Amino acid sequence: MRMYDLIAKKQAGFELSKEEINYFIEGYTKGTIPDYQVSALLMAIYFKKMNERETADLTMAMVNSGDVLDLSMIEGVKVDKHSTGGVGDTTTLVLTPMVAALGIPVAKMSGRGLGHTGGTIDKLETFKGFSVEMSKEKFIEDVNNIKIAVVGQTADLVPADKKLYALRDVTSTVENISLIASSIMSKKIASGADAIVLDVKVGDGAFMKSYEDAKNLGEAMVSIGDNVGRRTIAVISDMDQPLGLAVGNALEVKEAIETLKGNGPKDLFELCLTLGSNMVMLANESLTEAKAREMLLETITSGAAIAKLKEFIAAQGGDVSCIDDINLLPKAQHIIEVKSDKEGYVSKIHAQEIGVVAMKLGAGRETKESVIDLAVGVVLNKKRNDYVEVGDTLAYIHANSLELGSKLKEELASCYEISKEYEEKIPLIYDIIK
Repeated sequence: MRMYDLIAKKQAGFELSKEEINYFIEGYTKGTIPDYQVSALLMAIYFKKMNERETADLTMAMVNSGDVLDLSMIEGVKVDKHSTGGVGDTTTLVLTPMVAALGIPVAKMSGRGLGHTGGTIDKLETFKGFSVEMSKEKFIEDVNNIKIAVVGQTADLVPADKKLYALRDVTSTVENISLIASSIMSKKIASGADAIVLDVKVGDGAFMKSYEDAKNLGEAMVSIGDNVGRRTIAVISDMDQPLGLAVGNALEVKEAIETLKGNGPKDLFELCLTLGSNMVMLANESLTEAKAREMLLETITSGAAIAKLKEFIAAQGGDVSCIDDINLLPKAQHIIEVKSDKEGYVSKIHAQEIGVVAMKLGAGRETKESVIDLAVGVVLNKKRNDYVEVGDTLAYIHANSLELGSKLKEELASCYEISKEYEEKIPLIYDIIK
């Protein structure tokens, strides 16, 4: 078997066999196939595409390129959740305690963020002392005992994806549905999930800007799940404005705590109920969506969800005192109001640009070496379709440098578009693909 023949075959528009896909992934991971040949094959895949079977085979070849987490010692159906990313996306911190409070095991392998704000682990480390460093035995024990644990990704999880993504990034072959879908699903499958709920974002602050592209990605990932024996559901959700109000690590943790106490933003809570009910139904197929939502709501009203968050954080060494008193969370030295110079309805919020403002404040990483400031970020005071008058506060900048925060006021204000008339037409949930 030669890479030259695989490249020519895909350039001509033919399917690659499972054996051919395994050959190129194994060879590239081991370093026996050079970058330039894999680049050529990726470009051929980019233009000629892959069918469902090829995409599923590519996914499993990447899964098998490294470690696969064996969670068979954990009782029950392990349901994982993945978001394709956005601005102010705090769903994991809210969802996982709600689902775990129902006795459904949540065994998550998460990473750190590169972009607007930190990843799930960065946000969890807002709790002083919290650690994701633990043995496999402790991880499994925690999930069996308290139904929830989060561990950091190992270096040997899907090494083929790390190499392929780096190459795609510099050869303009990132935006191919099969390559994106296999990258996401390979990590979820290698993490040991029995079933997967995907939150596929669409809009200004999402990787997928159009509904059609988001739907295509959701369908591709659900197809992969079906092909490899993992029940998968994709929820297409809005990211044309930040989710909730907070963008920044400690600010998002505060919002998650408030949501678990029943005081969170409506859009964040509604999305968590939608994603959570699908997780619950995957764990127990006899339940209806209405019943699953009712059960999740009960974890909020009864206090079971916030109690589960405390149990989870404490089990991994974190200080839980700030859950009772959110004023103990890290705080920025300066809070700067950003006011409107127009009157009318908020018709558009440029989510991507708000994420950039938060990153400039120090809430995110521009490079892997960047150090995150957990306290800083942006808190919105107005969302799409809200009415504002001249002088009303649109948002608050939380900064540890007054000079930097003041410099970013104009940039943040420009993220808002104000119109004389506006009627909300963008749904929170576009579609659910099963």
